[in-house]
Amino acid sequence: MDETTTYPLTWQKRWMLWTVPPLVAMLLRLLHATLRYEEILEEGGRADQPGGASVWCFWHRCLLPAACFFRGRPRTTLLISASFDGELIARTIERMGYETVRGSSSRAGVGGLRALARALGNGATAVIPGDGPRGPRYVLKPGVTKLARLSELPVNSFYLLPQRAWVLRSWDALLVPKPFSRVVIVWGRPVPPPESAEAEEQMRLAVEETIDRLRLLAEAHFSNDTASRQ
Repeated sequence: MDETTTYPLTWQKRWMLWTVPPLVAMLLRLLHATLRYEEILEEGGRADQPGGASVWCFWHRCLLPAACFFRGRPRTTLLISASFDGELIARTIERMGYETVRGSSSRAGVGGLRALARALGNGATAVIPGDGPRGPRYVLKPGVTKLARLSELPVNSFYLLPQRAWVLRSWDALLVPKPFSRVVIVWGRPVPPPESAEAEEQMRLAVEETIDRLRLLAEAHFSNDTASRQ
């Protein structure tokens, strides 16, 4: 781990760390086996090509379908919060073959971003929930653009939407795909890295607009599909 954890480990939290990650990882693997993925590229969009250094960004509510979709792709690295909840998530996705660095784009995130940039330098694929770990929803955190400047790589975006899902009453309205659901993934146009620190805000707005555009395209995909059947 790249950042020191500061939360106290009570016996209840130790028990959760021992039981929750293997159980959730098993459930996600079973869920993944039932899902049917459909991929769409917006005009000028770029789909993930495993095996090369790249930065990918998405909204936090897509975390579970994204964890299922990217499972098994080589050197896929996620930036995870250094909180207790982040520890649960990190231990879970590491069991699914992901690599993790610890930190965030909003709090104590500099060390995590540098570690993620080093991973990119070694050929990893970095995947970041742009509005995590605590929101507000659909507002991109500046860490994404800082990573783009550190790595000198463009930011690619995607959005995953299950046709049938439970929506949690959390800040991000987390999507939990229902078994045997169709899941559409929309790939967006890459946004080039900023040339200076002053250009980071302009890039942040461009990436934010891109992911939200993909969200609307995904929602329209299933709306149009329903309409065509009527």
